[in-house]
Amino acid sequence: MNVWLVAIAVLLTLGMPPCVWAAGRGSAVERLAGLSLATTVVTAVLLLTAQGFGRSSFADLGLVLAVLGPAGTLVFARFLGGRSIEAPDAQAHGKP
Repeated sequence: MNVWLVAIAVLLTLGMPPCVWAAGRGSAVERLAGLSLATTVVTAVLLLTAQGFGRSSFADLGLVLAVLGPAGTLVFARFLGGRSIEAPDAQAHGKP
């Protein structure tokens, strides 16, 4: 087991649970932030996997995910539509 694979294990063990927690709980904006953070963690894991196993196909996947991840976040943000990041009290009183 080399250093790259140890880094993958640490990143998956310590990095993914907060992402899953944020993506599974909270408001729509918090879930979107959790999904975006998970995309970043998985990109790093794929790039570390490419180094650890010496296979460039994992690096290709990581780089494609790095490019498409922010675009996916923007698509999901578009689906959120008119929902605001403001507190629910401000929305209830009709403030913009």
